[in-house]
Amino acid sequence: MAIDNSYIVALRRELHENPELGFELPRTVAIVKRELDKIGIPYTEKYGKSSIVAEMNSDKPFTIALRADMDALPIKEETGLEFASKIEGQMHACGHDAHTAILIATIKELYDMRDEIDCCVRFIFQPSEECPESGAKMMIENGVMDGVDVIVGLHVGGCESGEIGVHAGPFMAASRPFKIEFFGKSTHAATPHQGHDALAAAVRAYTLIKMMMSTELSALERYVCSIGKLNSGTAQNIIPGYAEMMGTIRTFNLDIDKFIIDRIYGIAESIEREMQVECKITTHLKSPVVYNDPHVASLVRSAAEKVVGREKTVEVEVRLGAEDFAFYGEHAPAMFLRLGAHDEARGFNCNAHNSNFMIDEDVLHLGAETFVQFVLDNMDGKNFKK
Repeated sequence: MAIDNSYIVALRRELHENPELGFELPRTVAIVKRELDKIGIPYTEKYGKSSIVAEMNSDKPFTIALRADMDALPIKEETGLEFASKIEGQMHACGHDAHTAILIATIKELYDMRDEIDCCVRFIFQPSEECPESGAKMMIENGVMDGVDVIVGLHVGGCESGEIGVHAGPFMAASRPFKIEFFGKSTHAATPHQGHDALAAAVRAYTLIKMMMSTELSALERYVCSIGKLNSGTAQNIIPGYAEMMGTIRTFNLDIDKFIIDRIYGIAESIEREMQVECKITTHLKSPVVYNDPHVASLVRSAAEKVVGREKTVEVEVRLGAEDFAFYGEHAPAMFLRLGAHDEARGFNCNAHNSNFMIDEDVLHLGAETFVQFVLDNMDGKNFKK
């Protein structure tokens, strides 16, 4: 099997130039639909806004699902690439452009041999992996996992270029975004006693949250609580009456997740009493722990070894990054693999969510070939008989 890598690269670059956020993906969706129309495979948009699902051999009793996410990030690109983002302040800095191109190439390969494929294959193109509102959850609520027997997804990075990374069991952390709003009373900077300083309250909350994280939890647990945004104030001579703080909690233990968010509520209540401000917290569990079913992981490993060889099919470590792919695993055995596209010596910095994110495009075909090999190896469903 040899999938045309130049096709994947060209498609990935077109998507890279046109990054879009969340559920607002008109150009991305149009590109995907254009390619699916060329292939001739039927598809639907019934599973929610900016979602596309193609399917082949729908009459077969056993169904394998393959998933790609499509959205980008609100980051200004600084790579200097000739195909850099054309949209100011938006960038594919996590590889979703590559994931989408890889899945389209997978469809192209499998659809050409559809008469030889003895199963249904459902191809899921998902919006809003990066945003607080999960596109995976939306699509599942609309029935995208109905009838699915096993699902596989991938992400670029996490190992060296040309490797396929596999891990069985808990793999990526649960994710909880949170926002705290502080409502005080603005006043002139010369008369702070006449107001209630929302910025000071936010700074106090930040300090107490950081202290709680370092003193009240076991160092043996795997967790982070990171605050990435704090906005307040309009001028140097006005005590602000409003402040907003945003952060994220990551953990492999939902009891720890509950402890942290409960303590944040407690900290907010104490600040309300001490500083005469009102605190409003908005939060939800964006995604649970990504759990790679051990049996499916072994089957993916077997497929990967046929594509890249045993020496380049590697064990990857658990990570505190999160992925809403986790929701799919609540409905069918799931596996989330890594496609190595990082090569520091050649300037391919595959560390996600940074303005200089770059991947080794030469290896993208390996992702599609692993998907195809997994389908060929498991299409009869015998490996999933109970």
